[in-house]
Amino acid sequence: MEMSERLCLVQRHIPETWRRAVEMDRRPDMEVRREEHRMDLEREAAEDEWESWQRGQLRRNTLHLMSAAAQWILLFACLIYLGIDALQLSTPRNDKVPWTYIQYTGKSVEGTAMNLSAETGSIHIRNGSIMITCDGLYLVSLKGVISFPELEKNDSLKLILGKKDNKTSEALWEQTLQDDGKTLDLITMLYLFAQDNIALWTNTNATVKGLSFSLVLLSPIFYCFL
Repeated sequence: MEMSERLCLVQRHIPETWRRAVEMDRRPDMEVRREEHRMDLEREAAEDEWESWQRGQLRRNTLHLMSAAAQWILLFACLIYLGIDALQLSTPRNDKVPWTYIQYTGKSVEGTAMNLSAETGSIHIRNGSIMITCDGLYLVSLKGVISFPELEKNDSLKLILGKKDNKTSEALWEQTLQDDGKTLDLITMLYLFAQDNIALWTNTNATVKGLSFSLVLLSPIFYCFL
């Protein structure tokens, strides 16, 4: 009986020993999972913080761009205002500032400079070309009507302002016109250099009516070729 009781006690203790061994084996796995969960939480927090910083940076960049655009628009408006004020031709304030005012009515032959002639101003015109004598930023104003009935319905006309001589031509600015006979009213700015010969022409035959062409130097005079 004593041996049997010992066997029973041993049998009762064996399952308890296995249970403890299994729990000890499970502890490392639980600790690993707990550590992985903690790392996942930290990674998600870091990702959320990074995305929040990116959104804030995007807003800051947008504000900077909007501020820069507003400053450029304000500068452009000021330059146009100054240029239009300088184009009050009835009472020119300073004869030393290069400017010219041209009116033209006539034909425009494809690729050929219009035969412009100055109405008033200190900039001279020779063979239809405006003779630029000073480096600087110029305000250009064009107003008038251009008709091109010879073109097909879906074609367009290009009005080109650029450098032109007997052998070569270089477009500095061009405007595409699609509506035949529509009134033209454009203002732009170009940086021109002394000794440039500036002309106006079209890429196809056209009829020009009452074209007013104004050109005035906006920037301070640094260099002039006299």
